[in-house]
Amino acid sequence: AHTAEEVTQETFFRALASIDQFRGDCQLRVWLCQIARNQYLSLCRERKHRGELEQEPGDDGLECGFADRDAAKRLHRLLHDLPEPYKEVFSLRTFGELPFAQIGELFGKTESWARVTYFRARQKLKEGFDGPAGP
Repeated sequence: AHTAEEVTQETFFRALASIDQFRGDCQLRVWLCQIARNQYLSLCRERKHRGELEQEPGDDGLECGFADRDAAKRLHRLLHDLPEPYKEVFSLRTFGELPFAQIGELFGKTESWARVTYFRARQKLKEGFDGPAGP
């Protein structure tokens, strides 16, 4: 929850500070999502650089829902290791609940590209999950 609040606050701060740079090439919400995406990626890089844990207190609610804790850890590892743009498209669609058209617009691509990329990300995750268990 803290990460989401931090990213949201910084997103709106940066959007207000640079509203004069908004050219209108895309919808305002897409522009805000691009700022939020960049803020989130910057925050992740910063935390990784500082060696902070990615998980915040109370963030284990989803994992507790899995009957098999090892399966949850494995799925998390597979998602973490998923190459770009698959990881980001999958996350935007699954966790951000963005429509494919908006995801495509964020990447400067088409809605079809977003659909195909999301489908391929799911395939890669499924193949990795169905394959032999890693470390």
